[in-house]
Amino acid sequence: MSRLSYLKVKNSTDTSADIYFYGDIVGDEWEKWCDTDTCPKDIIDALSEAQGKDLNIYINSGGGSVFAGLAIYNMLVRAKGKKVCCIDSLAGSIASVIAMAADELIMPSNSYLMIHKPSNMVWGNATEMRKMADDLDIIQLGIEDVYKNKLKDGVDIETIRTMMEDETWLTASEAEKYFNVKVVEGNKAVAKLDLNNLKNYKNIPKEFKDKIQKGGRDEHLQLDNELKNKLQIELELLNM
Repeated sequence: MSRLSYLKVKNSTDTSADIYFYGDIVGDEWEKWCDTDTCPKDIIDALSEAQGKDLNIYINSGGGSVFAGLAIYNMLVRAKGKKVCCIDSLAGSIASVIAMAADELIMPSNSYLMIHKPSNMVWGNATEMRKMADDLDIIQLGIEDVYKNKLKDGVDIETIRTMMEDETWLTASEAEKYFNVKVVEGNKAVAKLDLNNLKNYKNIPKEFKDKIQKGGRDEHLQLDNELKNKLQIELELLNM
């Protein structure tokens, strides 16, 4: 599968199409590490293919580039047709911003929303480092503006700002207290997400780590069984 083919609109009908965010959010094609990573150009192509249809958006991503994610958010907001987003496992960091582009945001009961302050690396003198801190504060204001559009009545943005300061992981039921989210019954099947992609986050819930690690063990067990079956068939053929 080529990188460009992953985000092609799936399950397209006359009136709707499915789009998946199942990897990191990156700035361009050269920044992709795997087929599931997504950049703004992918969304331009996908929306062009969807031709104004209703969009079913599925997210399982720990985030990535702030500016790429904001560009994707704005493109989805401008897109014609109704947009329904389902967080299959995690919408973390800038992926949580992309989720807010939907007219209807759905979270299975076993999914997560993670919000935190934007971060960056900087090399330079004291003046350059202070400027980066100021720039990050401005960037955060843009992210907060997105969250404001999905806040439940009575929830103040200051509450969300404090949660961002602490890097807050919200279960579906917790997210429903602050954002306009529809909670549905969780699927027992766990959407795959590599824990290595979340290594820079400090407050990953233990149950979320356990869920991903168990999924990885189950996947390895399945691969081991497939290898054993293949070897068994080859041995039987040799004995024929």
